[in-house]
Amino acid sequence: MVGAVCALAAPACARSATDGSAAKAILKVIADMQDAWNRGDFRGYMQGFKNPDVIFVSGGRFQDGWQGTLEHYIRDYGGSIERRGTLRFHDIRIELLAPDAAQLISQFALVRPEHPQYGINTRLLRKLDGRWLITLNHVSAVETPVEQQTPPLSGR
Repeated sequence: MVGAVCALAAPACARSATDGSAAKAILKVIADMQDAWNRGDFRGYMQGFKNPDVIFVSGGRFQDGWQGTLEHYIRDYGGSIERRGTLRFHDIRIELLAPDAAQLISQFALVRPEHPQYGINTRLLRKLDGRWLITLNHVSAVETPVEQQTPPLSGR
């Protein structure tokens, strides 16, 4: 099994050149998504997800694939920067499961005047046609800041 655990601040911690390049590519996907969200580009944000059949779980329910998730973001976060907030992913850990599969666990903060969100993302990424894409995304969030936590390493 190929394995690497990396933090956003230190992507060079991967154990081999292949692991390092995969982790670096995955971190770029996440950074591009964060940047797109923060400029109000929800379509750009969604480029990190498999289209059309990403599985997205949030608030105890499934979103309706890629298009349904985009519509949810536009409906619930679109318009002003106050509604959208500022998104930051941090404490990112990546474990390569195979050359074309990775698990990512990270914390996030969506800071905005009303209904801020703090929580954890659990994501399965697949390398499809040379691109890393999120195929399964699970979000657990609360409205008060979460004490910074370090996710446990997988049992090996």
